[in-house]
Amino acid sequence: MNSIIRHMPDATALQPDFRSAMRQLVGGVSVITVGRGDDVTGMTVSSLASLSIEPPSVIVSLNRNASSWPILQRERVFGANLLAADQIGVAERFSGKGGLRGAERFAGAEWRKHVTGVPLLVGALAALDCEVEEIIERHSHGIVIGRVVHVEVAPQAAALAYWHGGYVHVDRDADIARLGPLGGADPQDVP
Repeated sequence: MNSIIRHMPDATALQPDFRSAMRQLVGGVSVITVGRGDDVTGMTVSSLASLSIEPPSVIVSLNRNASSWPILQRERVFGANLLAADQIGVAERFSGKGGLRGAERFAGAEWRKHVTGVPLLVGALAALDCEVEEIIERHSHGIVIGRVVHVEVAPQAAALAYWHGGYVHVDRDADIARLGPLGGADPQDVP
């Protein structure tokens, strides 16, 4: 396997290579929802991760130029909706495809409100209702630490992931079955 190693002192020159490198990282697709009432919006991200189990908390990196940013800063609550493989349409609406903005992005899906009042996606693999604990602003993004105050988990389904600039399905049982002849693994044997 050939790899290219480049040392570039200019950060601007490094950006295309850095973007290519980050496209190698497979990320789960989530929709972050913010706001309450009619003043709601959200965005599609692949940067959501668990931070701590005690207390339950997550971390997400959000672009400070996004329309969601000022609402998040003002309201200090958000929903983190982990998308199932069949929710590509939701991911695309919240990524801004078709020019949808604000409350328009919520059309075509069912939403519920719980502790904080932010919309949580019905049918998501998991939906987390979160209060902002801290925001660390660095460069173009804000690192948001959210304390989870409510959790909904759906029955197991295939997950939606993002890799090489496109959406991919991750189905534990189907993927293990396909790999079984190669690795000898039985889906029942894998935790």
